[in-house]
Amino acid sequence: MLSNVVNFFTEAFANLQTLLFENVVLPIAFNGGAGNLLDVAFEGTGWLLVGLIQIAIMVCLIAPLERWRPIEQQPDAAAVRVDVIYTLVQRLGLFKLFMFFTFENAIETGFGLLRVEGFPTLNIDAIWPGVTDQAAVSFVLYLIVFDLVHYLIHRGQHQFNRWWALHSLHHSQRHMTLWTDNRNHLLDDVITAMLLSIVAKLIGVGPGQFVALVAVSQLWENLEHANFKCSFGWLGDRLLISPRFHRLHHSIGIGHESAGRKTLGGHNFGVLFPWWDMLFKTADFSDRYDPTGVRDQVEEGRDYGRGYWAQQKLGLVRLFERRQNA
Repeated sequence: MLSNVVNFFTEAFANLQTLLFENVVLPIAFNGGAGNLLDVAFEGTGWLLVGLIQIAIMVCLIAPLERWRPIEQQPDAAAVRVDVIYTLVQRLGLFKLFMFFTFENAIETGFGLLRVEGFPTLNIDAIWPGVTDQAAVSFVLYLIVFDLVHYLIHRGQHQFNRWWALHSLHHSQRHMTLWTDNRNHLLDDVITAMLLSIVAKLIGVGPGQFVALVAVSQLWENLEHANFKCSFGWLGDRLLISPRFHRLHHSIGIGHESAGRKTLGGHNFGVLFPWWDMLFKTADFSDRYDPTGVRDQVEEGRDYGRGYWAQQKLGLVRLFERRQNA
């Protein structure tokens, strides 16, 4: 039954992708003299379609939840507009297009050379033959693996001063909304995207499955960041990450500081499942909705920037400082 549902949506998405590509993207590509890039254009069409679907779900389903049970009544409208820009850059394919022609091409070339030299990849099906034959089963397995990788990446973003210098931009939003998820430094996004692409190739994730894995994770992250007062109860919060659980990750003095003021670490790093936080003892299930932000921003008035490019510039300034503070 589940496999039939997965196959239905996969086929429907493929048909929509082909329709959008043939009627919109293909004419633009030929008129722009990019007929030699049709493979990239077709894959980019898939990411564009995913982004359009995501934004539609965000606006039609998650935004009403924010209006129904908001945590904060009057978010900073100007700051939220900047987060919308981050979301559009990410979800409508601009960032992905940049990655296609730079780092992802280098990764693909690197793996091709390794295969020529006889180096095997760590394909899950090689370890457990036949387990990926069913689309629904393989998707769930890959989703769990990707969530663990996301957790480890997120731990790194908070554990290393240089990486935190970039990632702290994400935490500088004082008024979280459904648009906050993509508020990241571009270099931070490049590092994360490269690591996820490498893992996907190592374990044998197909291109279509990779798009679906990223899309599901991103949509859930939109819900987690929403200005929506919600938990799933004692049991539910231990099965799936709720907006309350993730807001604690953004709370001043909790989400980033695990051993007192201005220390590296923190709590609640998971993306979809709280299992890794529970396993590695970084979970905090406190029933509270705290103010969000970074301590040096709140207590010392550090400027993280108001506009998109100002935030990107200040992120590089923090990165190359002689000493980074938590």
